[in-house]
Amino acid sequence: MRIINTQEVIPIIRKLCIQACQHLSTNVINALKDARTQEESPLCQEILDILIENAEYADKNNLACCQDTGMTLIFMEIGQEVCWEGLPLTEAVDEGVRQGYRDGYLRKSVVADPIKRTNTGDNTPAVLYTEIVPGNHVTITVLPKGAGSENMCHVSMLTPADGTAGIKKAVLEAVDRAGGKPCPPLVIGIGIGGTMDKAAVLSKKALRRDIGERNTTPHLAKLEKELLEEINNSGIGALGMGGTVTALDVHIEGYPTHIACLPLAITFQCHAYRHAKAVL
Repeated sequence: MRIINTQEVIPIIRKLCIQACQHLSTNVINALKDARTQEESPLCQEILDILIENAEYADKNNLACCQDTGMTLIFMEIGQEVCWEGLPLTEAVDEGVRQGYRDGYLRKSVVADPIKRTNTGDNTPAVLYTEIVPGNHVTITVLPKGAGSENMCHVSMLTPADGTAGIKKAVLEAVDRAGGKPCPPLVIGIGIGGTMDKAAVLSKKALRRDIGERNTTPHLAKLEKELLEEINNSGIGALGMGGTVTALDVHIEGYPTHIACLPLAITFQCHAYRHAKAVL
């Protein structure tokens, strides 16, 4: 059994919040550069040049790469041999977010009540998802989620008879409805299976992967590639200006489901594909 004081989580989450918002990974910047070489529209080429320049400038100068630094999603994979002591885990997580958004000069975008809309002033509370896994380590992933892309997310309760064709149709319709609003080129996370709520979480978890990293299940990897190709044939293009590249990648996560269900959740992530990970 490994005992971890929750205080140890605070500086890690602080650092990850700043890292995710200010420093897009080499994987993402290279994907944008690859998109630039594939893009045929002169206007979208210019847009991609600006996005790349913005990301590199933010990285060099320790600035947020987008003014919408999002609501903070945190995924924690907790080894079953870990025992916590100290503050309640949720309090430690929120303190890490509080410090990260303060010290990184990141915009505070969370309101305390969805109706009354009073800003909490520190970007807390975070949205925390925990999962028990084998071992005695804790993997922490911070994923800031901006509202422009979040507002275009979609859940469909398909029937089993809809099958793969129905999944494709629903995804492509969602992409068409979204147009330029989620700030493409996109990374699209898709959750298939479970229940309505499980599919939504799966679609967020899918956004933890690097661009180009395929699902390990062959038929899901095949569907990722097919959807990416069809989305990029949509003609939406960078920022919706019409072009060759609408999405940088499509990531799918699946889960067993009921014999009568086919839940499908689609999460859009903008060109600022932000996430950062650490292992405690």
